[in-house]
Amino acid sequence: MGSGTNIGRVRGLGSAQEGAHHWIVQRVTAVSNLLLLLWLVFSLVRLPNYEHGLMVEWLASPLVAVPMMLMLVSIFWHLRLGLQVLIEDYVPDHGVKFGLIVLLNFFAIGGAALGIFSVAKIAFTGVVA
Repeated sequence: MGSGTNIGRVRGLGSAQEGAHHWIVQRVTAVSNLLLLLWLVFSLVRLPNYEHGLMVEWLASPLVAVPMMLMLVSIFWHLRLGLQVLIEDYVPDHGVKFGLIVLLNFFAIGGAALGIFSVAKIAFTGVVA
């Protein structure tokens, strides 16, 4: 049993041996998203009301701010993984594909950084600008 033809091996055709890792990471982030979103829903349901002051006080707690930041990282990472697969599968031009993946990375990192900064600002100062 071989792994393709000789010419295919010479040209580097075949599996890149990275699909399983990508698939596993995408599933792990999906499970973490589910758990963290369930935490968010249950912790919000337990609040007596949703006034601005109470929400800022709630988010300023380390037991809320840290899972919220973890949730932001997990959601944006999962988004990046899923859209990367979509771009790789359905964009035929390699130059456009490269550009879209670069934009996707900037968007995912920027979105997560903005969210983490917002949560950190509330957690450290208790003030929303």
